Amino acid sequence: MVEAPNEGGKRRRAVPAAAKPTPRVRMSAAQRREQLISIGRQIFAERGFDATSIEEVASRAKVSKPVVYEHFGGKEGLYAVVVDREVRSLLDRITTALTAGHPRELLEQAALALLGYIEEETNGFRVLVRESPVLSASGNFSSVMNDVAHQVEHILGAEFSSRGYDPKLAELYAQALVGMVALTGRWWLEVRKPRKETVAAHLVNISWNGLSHLEAKPGLITVGGR
Repeated sequence: MVEAPNEGGKRRRAVPAAAKPTPRVRMSAAQRREQLISIGRQIFAERGFDATSIEEVASRAKVSKPVVYEHFGGKEGLYAVVVDREVRSLLDRITTALTAGHPRELLEQAALALLGYIEEETNGFRVLVRESPVLSASGNFSSVMNDVAHQVEHILGAEFSSRGYDPKLAELYAQALVGMVALTGRWWLEVRKPRKETVAAHLVNISWNGLSHLEAKPGLITVGGR
């Protein structure tokens, strides 16, 4: 506080001294890169690849466009990094969850892992399921689901062999099961009810009970006479 005397020698009311501006903390290159990835992830989730611009990324980060170009080379480079991280995160989450030995428990774990990712990493999942002309080094949502399907295929193949079914059909059934879970996950992303444990229970119900009553050589009733 500073007291300023007036012309009559009397002191006027104290006037607060001007506050010194807080010095701006400069981010390291690694910190800036992480900030841009986080902002890019959010905007790609909100708008998709085509509607996202480097200008908006730079604006939200409070940096100039050349800073974004310096780190990623352009929008495609930033998008590829974001998708690559999400692909690895989702795949790691699902593969880590698959610890049980019983096939039904594995189905439960896979369904809960995907729904948990959707619930906790909503922006990441939105980025993955949006169509884009750019692929990251790790692929996209479809490639993650294909990787999971290959793991399920090995499990089903062993089960089919032990039950007298053709193990060559394990790939078909694995794709069907994983596709069902993936599409249900995209639906649940928007509605968010019932809760994920209930959704997982119903997914396991239809898939497990269907697998438990498989016909060795199924046919189509509608074309049976052809």
